[in-house]
Amino acid sequence: MYLIDSHSHIYQKDFDNDRESVMARARQCGINKILLPNIDRESIPLMQLICDQYPDECYPMMGLHPTSVNSDYRLQLEYIRKQLEDTRYRYIAVGEIGLDLYWDKTFLREQVIAFEEQLKWSIERQLPVVIHSRDALPQVVECILRVGAHQLRGVFHSFGGTKEELQMLLPLENFMIGINGVVTFKNSTLRQHLHLAPLNRIVIETDAPYLAPVPYRGKRNEPSYIIEVAKKLAEIYRTDLEEIAKQTTQNAELCF
Repeated sequence: MYLIDSHSHIYQKDFDNDRESVMARARQCGINKILLPNIDRESIPLMQLICDQYPDECYPMMGLHPTSVNSDYRLQLEYIRKQLEDTRYRYIAVGEIGLDLYWDKTFLREQVIAFEEQLKWSIERQLPVVIHSRDALPQVVECILRVGAHQLRGVFHSFGGTKEELQMLLPLENFMIGINGVVTFKNSTLRQHLHLAPLNRIVIETDAPYLAPVPYRGKRNEPSYIIEVAKKLAEIYRTDLEEIAKQTTQNAELCF
C-alpha cells in the first residue's frame, strides 16, 4: 500500500529533534512522497534543506501564504517569483496560496492581488496550485473564475466546509479536494456530506504539524498519522483501505 501526504510542513522547527524518526515512521506506513508547501520568504531555506536531505521523498512547492501578505507583499512576491524560476529546485506546484479572512481582514485587497498574481504564475508555468481558504471560499472561487478556471488546476487544501461549500467546489472539475485530520473530528460535519464528492476528486494530507487526526488530536501531527484519515475515508466511501490508498495516490500523481 502506497500513500502520498499531499500537504505537510515537516521542514518546520517542530521536527528538528526527531525528523529522521518521523520520516522512518512515514516509510513504515507506506508513505513514499511528502509534498511541501511554502509559507513565505523565511520558510524557503528550511524547506529547501529538507528537500536536499530527502530528495526522493520530499517535493517542494513555492508560493506566498495569505497570512504572510502585508504591506511588503510586493517585495515578497518578487523574491518568491525568482525562487520559482530557480532551476536548482523542481517546484511541483504554486502554493500555499489563497485567502484567509479568519485572523485579519486588514490586507484583504493585497491578499486578492497576491493570490491572483500567483494563479497567473501557475498558468504561465503550467503548474497546479495549492489553495488555502479560510472564511473566504466565495472570494477564492471568484478569483479563480476571474483568472480563468479552465486554465487552472490544483487542490483546495484542508477542506472542512459545509455541504453548500462542497457543492460550490464540485463544478471546478480541475481541482482536487484535500482532506486531512478534520474529517476525524467529532464536531466536524464533513463526513456527513463528503460522499457527494467522487473519490477521484479526493487527495489526502496531514498539514503537519497541525490538525492531528483522532486519536492524536491535540498532539503534533506527522505524516504517518495520515493512515487515520485514510481509514475514515474508507468508512465514508464504504470501501477498503487499499482502495482509498490506490485512488488518492493516483489522484495526487495526476494533479502534481
